[in-house]
Amino acid sequence: MKARQTIQRCGWARDPLSIEYHDKEWGVPVHDDRSLFEFLILEGAQAGLSWITILKKRAAYRAAFDHFDPHKVARYGEVKIAALLANERIVRNWLKIGASVVNARAYLAIQKEFGSFDLYAWQFVGGLPLQNCWRHAEDVPTRTSHSDAMSKDLTKRGFKFVGSTICYAFLQATGMVNDHLISCFRHHDLK
Repeated sequence: MKARQTIQRCGWARDPLSIEYHDKEWGVPVHDDRSLFEFLILEGAQAGLSWITILKKRAAYRAAFDHFDPHKVARYGEVKIAALLANERIVRNWLKIGASVVNARAYLAIQKEFGSFDLYAWQFVGGLPLQNCWRHAEDVPTRTSHSDAMSKDLTKRGFKFVGSTICYAFLQATGMVNDHLISCFRHHDLK
């Protein structure tokens, strides 16, 4: 009788929702502008919270934020912001919700200047995913020179909730950085 092999994953993927996200999305290179906008907003919403909190609310965020259409979010006024602040299915933080609107406007300016947010964002990693070879979770940094540069430039362009740690999480989520541990089956898949 053969021994059953277990799949090795990054340690943070423990429950069904985070396992699905880990196995199918985290670290997969994203080049779609709307998806990049979604990750930028969700990473900002996650600040000070756990990612699983945001994952559980992701469907509600998509509905509340018009499926992360930056053109629509950029036009949100007081009435829409008040409705978002009353929406119990998302994180009701005035600063984070306000930042989403500000960021949508700045996002559109970047699209206009660069032709796409994709071209802008991927320049911070030289256009190709950075391949790391971490053995232990504690080896994975929370920020790097790449995220520092992105954070500094986004801030200069008027973005909010885009500190270096948030930008590094964005780089990881969108596959600009492969931070799956080398023992994780996804590390090789995304190499």
